[in-house]
Amino acid sequence: MGFINNAKAKGATDEARKAYTEGRSVLVYKFIEANKTSMTTAPMTGVGEQIEAVEAEGWTLANMAAAESKTLGGERAAVICLFRRR
Repeated sequence: MGFINNAKAKGATDEARKAYTEGRSVLVYKFIEANKTSMTTAPMTGVGEQIEAVEAEGWTLANMAAAESKTLGGERAAVICLFRRR
């Protein structure tokens, strides 16, 4: 993982730890990826690693949804993940 993706994974890990400390059993987290084009099939760079970072804190991915948008800076994909913990 590159520097930016490492920082994003650390942010996700920090939020997962915080939610656990607060005694929460549900965590909803949004991961954003910049796309060159949405017309190709390709790995979502860093998203899998960020999900793994949250799951390493004891959370389990329960549901996921995705959305794409076009901005002045390019295309973005947002992956909204619902994690659960018992």
